[in-house]
Amino acid sequence: MKRFFWIVFFTALISTLWMGSVSAQQPTPSDDDVNQIAQQMYCPVCENTPLDVCPTQACAQWRALIREKLAAGWTEAQIKQYFVEQYGARVLAEPPREGWYMLLYILPPLLLLLGGYIVYRAVSSMRKPAVATTEAEAATATEENDEYLSRVEKELEKRK
Repeated sequence: MKRFFWIVFFTALISTLWMGSVSAQQPTPSDDDVNQIAQQMYCPVCENTPLDVCPTQACAQWRALIREKLAAGWTEAQIKQYFVEQYGARVLAEPPREGWYMLLYILPPLLLLLGGYIVYRAVSSMRKPAVATTEAEAATATEENDEYLSRVEKELEKRK
C-alpha cells in the first residue's frame, strides 16, 4: 500500500511539473469594440447607412466578421484594409487621403473660395456708380429716338 501511495504521489508530481503553462483564451470583443470599427464603415447593401446601425443580414455578418478578426488579434487598420481589399474604398466612411481621393479634400475648399471671389466681384460691381454719359452721347441718343418716333408716327398716320 505504501508503494502504491508513492507511485501515485510521484506520478501526480511529475505530471504537474510536465504540464506547460496554459494560456487563457482572449476575451471575446465587446459590442462597443465592434461598433467602434463598424461606425467607420458603410453598409454594402444600403446606401449611406453606417454599418453599426444597419439592420440587414449582410451587416450582421460583417459585424460578426469584425468580431472574429478582433478576437484573432487584428488591429482596426488591418480590418479596414481587409474590407477595402474585398469591397473597395466605398465601404469606408472617410475616404483614404491618397490618389484621386485627395480631390475630395482639396476641391471643396477651392470651390468655396472661388464662389466667394465671384460673389465679391458681383457685389463690388453693383456698388460702383454708373458712368455718366456725356452730353454728346445723350444728344445722339435723343436724335435717334426722335427719328425713330417720327417714323413710327408717320406709319401710324398712314394706317388711319
